[in-house]
Amino acid sequence: MKAEKQHTEPNILKTIAHLLGTEIKNRRLEIPEKYGKGYCNGFIFSENIRMLILNYELNEDLIVKNPDINAPGTMILFKFQHIFPKTNLTLPENRLRPIPSVLITTSTMNTDLVIPIDTNAASINIEVDANYLKGLFDLSEKSPVLQGLLQNTQPLLFEQIIYPSLQKIVNEIVSEPVDATFELFFLRVKAEELICKLLIELEKRSEKHLYDLNIHDIQIIYKVKEQMLQHLETPPVIKELAEFATMSPSKLKRLFKQVFGNSIFNYYQEFRMKEAALLLKEEKLSVSDVGYQMGFTNLSHFSRVFKEHIGMKPKQYSQS
Repeated sequence: MKAEKQHTEPNILKTIAHLLGTEIKNRRLEIPEKYGKGYCNGFIFSENIRMLILNYELNEDLIVKNPDINAPGTMILFKFQHIFPKTNLTLPENRLRPIPSVLITTSTMNTDLVIPIDTNAASINIEVDANYLKGLFDLSEKSPVLQGLLQNTQPLLFEQIIYPSLQKIVNEIVSEPVDATFELFFLRVKAEELICKLLIELEKRSEKHLYDLNIHDIQIIYKVKEQMLQHLETPPVIKELAEFATMSPSKLKRLFKQVFGNSIFNYYQEFRMKEAALLLKEEKLSVSDVGYQMGFTNLSHFSRVFKEHIGMKPKQYSQS
């Protein structure tokens, strides 16, 4: 039993603890006050699945050598980000509030020699062995996206927006009180439930061919996304975005859809309506104010688009 217990804490957690001169207690590392505040939790459920919960603020960035850099590259990373509530979040002008999402990467995209430990971290990282996942269900009739991910031979990255049922599981992982006897069992079940739901979503994607990604292309795609979402009042023009990306329009559209699972315009419209919903519900703005702020000159058109994406008309949504 003792030997088993020694292998329930990820090596990266031990490395961070050593760097900060502190100890891990019950698989939890509290950030010492002189370095910042918050905590890290780490769990190795088996050789096939492990999880790291990061929720802290540091006074300065740290660089940590990756202790698992020489490990066999079979693990797929699921990084859940923007999932912890920020009650006092102050956004710079023209910056939208981040929407909870999960990044899913093959092992060839996750081979850093060093790991930047940012001053602010709020994520759950789950790593799952691709061969373990492939053994759980038949891939023969599944989508090329799911096949490409689980084959784990191409450098691939996908992003998936976190919908309410996923957020509920995340909340249970972070805050559900569980007796220590059942903690590892409970968290493993929840981690696998998250992964299962995400694979179900990825299976719905329509791409027939997957293109290898590199860090430069990913950085450009994310800059394009940010550029587009900073101007929700103006529909995107593909030619202008392609010039901004120094990329051909066809390549930009192809890579954007591969990463986000949606066309540029549909992604823009979906995000635009989610922002409209937040303004109606949280900021208590009127339907006309929100419509005009989102760039609509015809409020009937705004109402139709809003209902397509949110499921009800804006007036009804604001009163629900």
